[in-house]
Amino acid sequence: MIVVDLDVMLAKRKMSLTQLSEEVGITMANLSILKTGKAKAIRFSTLNSICKVLNCQPGDILRYEE
Repeated sequence: MIVVDLDVMLAKRKMSLTQLSEEVGITMANLSILKTGKAKAIRFSTLNSICKVLNCQPGDILRYEE
């Protein structure tokens, strides 16, 4: 199972979901779906934008857990 640790990175960067939404250009609803782990997929362009804004690697946001 893929676990999304977006909330952890947001806390580390002291950034709100609203700020991330504005800087990345993704709706709050879509970011919320991603943050809660309910997303079925994520586009590489979206992941790229999130990583750019949060100054992190994809592995800082996504991890595999059995």
